[in-house]
Amino acid sequence: MATVEHSDEFPGEADDDGVRRRDFLNIAAVSFAGVGAVAVLYPLVNQMNPSADVLALASIEVDISAIKAGQAIKTIFRKQPLFVRHLTPAEIKAANAVPMSELRDPQSLAQRTKPGHMEWLITMGVCTHLGCVPLGAGEGENKGPFGGYFCPCHGSQYDTAARIRKGPAPKNLEVPDYDFKSATVIEVGKVAK
Repeated sequence: MATVEHSDEFPGEADDDGVRRRDFLNIAAVSFAGVGAVAVLYPLVNQMNPSADVLALASIEVDISAIKAGQAIKTIFRKQPLFVRHLTPAEIKAANAVPMSELRDPQSLAQRTKPGHMEWLITMGVCTHLGCVPLGAGEGENKGPFGGYFCPCHGSQYDTAARIRKGPAPKNLEVPDYDFKSATVIEVGKVAK
């Protein structure tokens, strides 16, 4: 009886470079799966980009020329309240007189304002406890015992520099990115260029 030797390779399966048909099929399948994964994942990742209405609100300009010392205004920035306050010399003095050791979230008034514009305090009008809107920016509203802002939801009290002084809020009112475009106009937020 004649014995037949078995080869691991079948005739016609290997080419001159030693690449087998099975290797080619594996490479093709992995490449196809990679293209398919990108096609599926791209829309999922792309939907996380900000929408056009959010990008339109990326920055706002606020005219501060009509705000007298001791007054504040409320406006909207990125669908949240924004407080723009013109501090009096007495409010600036009171804010600077507070020792940092008495503050839960220590920041000086100078750290919360722009150099040369210490009289202008720009903060988000959202309490850092649970997101309520504090009182104190509107005419006749309760400013609390520290003369800044008072959150009616749970009693957080902020001073004239919008720093937390008493109550459950863990942090000061947030100061957004802003710049003075002129002596009477501020730009809040940054525009993507």
